[in-house]
Amino acid sequence: MAPPKRVGTAAAETGRERRMSNAERSSYFARREAAKVLRSVLQGDARRRAVASIKSLVFSPSVRNKKATFALVCQTLKHLSILKDVLEAANVLNSKWKSQKELIFIVTYDILFGQDTVAVGAAEKFILLRKDALQSALAQLLVKKKVKRTEDLLLHYQTPELASHGILGSNEVIMPENWLFITVPIRQQDACQYKYNIAYVPKPRYVRVNTLKLGVEPAIHELGKQNTVKRDDMVPDLLMLPPGTDLHDHPLVKNGSVFLQGKASSMVAVALDPEPGWEVLDACSAPGNKTVHLAALMRGKGKIIACELNKERVKRLEDTIDRSLHVKVLHGDFLNLNTKDPLYSKVRAILLDPSCSGSGTAAERLDHLLPSYTTGHAAADADTGRVNKLAAFQRKALAHALSFPAVERVVYSTCSINQTENEDVVNSVLPFAVSHGFQLETPFPRWPRRGLPVFQGSEHLLRTDPEKDQEGFFIALFVRKSIIGSPEKPPRNNYKTSETLSAGNHLNPRCQNTEETSPLRQKKILNKRSLLLPSHTRMSKMLLYPRITKRRMIKSVHCQCADANCRTN
Repeated sequence: MAPPKRVGTAAAETGRERRMSNAERSSYFARREAAKVLRSVLQGDARRRAVASIKSLVFSPSVRNKKATFALVCQTLKHLSILKDVLEAANVLNSKWKSQKELIFIVTYDILFGQDTVAVGAAEKFILLRKDALQSALAQLLVKKKVKRTEDLLLHYQTPELASHGILGSNEVIMPENWLFITVPIRQQDACQYKYNIAYVPKPRYVRVNTLKLGVEPAIHELGKQNTVKRDDMVPDLLMLPPGTDLHDHPLVKNGSVFLQGKASSMVAVALDPEPGWEVLDACSAPGNKTVHLAALMRGKGKIIACELNKERVKRLEDTIDRSLHVKVLHGDFLNLNTKDPLYSKVRAILLDPSCSGSGTAAERLDHLLPSYTTGHAAADADTGRVNKLAAFQRKALAHALSFPAVERVVYSTCSINQTENEDVVNSVLPFAVSHGFQLETPFPRWPRRGLPVFQGSEHLLRTDPEKDQEGFFIALFVRKSIIGSPEKPPRNNYKTSETLSAGNHLNPRCQNTEETSPLRQKKILNKRSLLLPSHTRMSKMLLYPRITKRRMIKSVHCQCADANCRTN
């Protein structure tokens, strides 16, 4: 039985398709899958609002022949300027095929620079009949540019920085799974200004284990059958494999047991640190990796609302969630959510990862292949005001997140290296946050790279470096002061513990007795004090700890020392 048709042009070729060989069928569908990805990439680049990165689109579950599709998309983007000029000179792209120009670009690349064995499909036959005209137009273009090779011709369509490094002129487009093509930011005297160098660096393959489906040790055992696997020392459930490890077709990836997610991206949900049983809001949730990570950290208990505005990205979000768990998906604008709506009255943590310039992951997304980059427009984004518009939205979104009445923890994160989208946004919203009882806390205290020193408190912010960490991320953690020191989780406890209390001579700081207490009596007093809840304890914590609150919620502590004159008795 013939495979299902994926585009309109294929519908008229049912009889012919049955005669395809396996190789022809694979190539036929790969070209159409590549055309679909290419259309999404070009449309997103034209409006400077991509649905997803090139790699994310190619390696989505809906694409079957991922390797062939990825190669076709990258190579066609690499040669796109040449293809457009050649098609225009040969007058090939007529009105009939303009609506499917992405497929024409893919097929033309394959015939002129690729396999040259395409013999099936209406688009393929259309281009093959005009192959001589296309080759003639290409030869004239080489003469016009005074070069002899296509590789030299590519240099005429690059920005100066790409040309100086021969990036697009190389026969190798990229090596996305083995090496990372990076534009390394080098800070100038003004912290807002950067210049960029280009380099290739080895990039480990990070995978995060979805502990809702699989334990870490079984995942290590399964992945370790063919690769060396190490556990990350910073992020729980994150594993590191050697550069070049391709897991896109691995069964554990397909069934959602592990996610291909970078270290910096995996740090975001961990920084929020939601409790099992909480209600959590993921404000800009697509494609859903962080949403699923939140659910795993909550051990599948509680409720997660995943909000996403873009319709196409909602589909990707639902696909990601379907591979892992059931989360309530809300198709709508986060800014339009009413903070006084009872539906959100119990939201205690919000993860805000809003739209940003993506300057910290431009290399990972292969932005250097986009038309806007090769024509120099991307480098001028900061000058055109795009970043400022994004920052205006980010400020509104962050202030909105801090306005929910029951929220206790808010994480603001971007995959940008721009101060405008990071420190400046936090600094501008900080007075509003303080007025609502929030203050900045330090996520991952052992992490060495912190925020740019542009305001007091920026040392609490977290940055990852595109060169050292191979991803440029930013994380800010806001915690409501009324719950700082909660006894629920010891790492957040700012109150004196039994260990610190026992270090002094007097257990009760108000006790004036200088006589030492016996070790047994010390232990009893410490146990009593360690169960005490602060006076500002929320009702939600009383419900979570009824035994403690019933027995230990007292107005004063009676010191058990022998001094009858002690002021606490």
